[in-house]
Amino acid sequence: MAPPENKKNKGPLSASFITGAIALVFLIIGYQVALFVHKAAVTRLVANRDQPDTVYVYVHPRADSLAPAVEEAPKTVRKQSPHSPQAVEVREKAAPRQVESFRFNPNTVSVEDLQRLGFSEKQAQAIDRYRQKGGRFRRAEDFAKSYVVADSVYDRLAPFIDIPKLDINRADSVALLDLPGIGPYLAGKVVQHRSQLQGYSTVEQLLEIYRFDPEKLTAMQDFITCSPPRPYPIWTLPEDSLARHPHISRAEAHSIVLYRQHHAPAECTLDGLHAAGILSEDHYRRLSLCLLASAP
Repeated sequence: MAPPENKKNKGPLSASFITGAIALVFLIIGYQVALFVHKAAVTRLVANRDQPDTVYVYVHPRADSLAPAVEEAPKTVRKQSPHSPQAVEVREKAAPRQVESFRFNPNTVSVEDLQRLGFSEKQAQAIDRYRQKGGRFRRAEDFAKSYVVADSVYDRLAPFIDIPKLDINRADSVALLDLPGIGPYLAGKVVQHRSQLQGYSTVEQLLEIYRFDPEKLTAMQDFITCSPPRPYPIWTLPEDSLARHPHISRAEAHSIVLYRQHHAPAECTLDGLHAAGILSEDHYRRLSLCLLASAP
């Protein structure tokens, strides 16, 4: 009797079978994850449908305020939602900002006061940067030309713009450089001539400076002023001090001293010196612009 035939032993699983099994496992896992995410999203949407992420809060201005107002840009803050454990962004729309109108010098007003006048923070900083770079507002109209100054804002502020004129009896050479047509040379000459005159009595005396022509004076006439100087003591100064005046020669200084020694105080006048032939026509004309002290 022939021995029975041995059955074939089962070998290892094929590669294609293993790949298919792994793919099936990942497919099941992915399906479960997708169901979970969908369910969570639906739950979140239903929970927050009455609580939007963006909320506008408007605060009414004070009823007793009559000043014009400027709209502020909404600001974004984060707040805790009662329907969600996560914070949500809330945009709060602030009440219109009340602005003021008061006298100010646009060359010196602070950034904070510019905002009080109705400018935004960025606009106020732009004006300040212009000044820091050497920009100056000589006239009120110059302020209106700034690109951050709207016509409506300028119309409201124009009566309050106060740009003081430059006092040629007090300004130093650096301040004089702000005047149109004045460079370092002329600025130094203006200070030097002021010292010789012991103070300007009128702005027209600037024309006595070499290279200071009438066109320059006309260009700066609206920007300068002249505070009264101390009267020049022509009747009490000694001869050598009189000779240092730009409009009194040494011979004239000597004659002035002799004149006042032999004339009564009532006769000690500029016209009296001129009538006596002591002063030249040019010096008489120039001295007539000066503020002179009376004889004691």
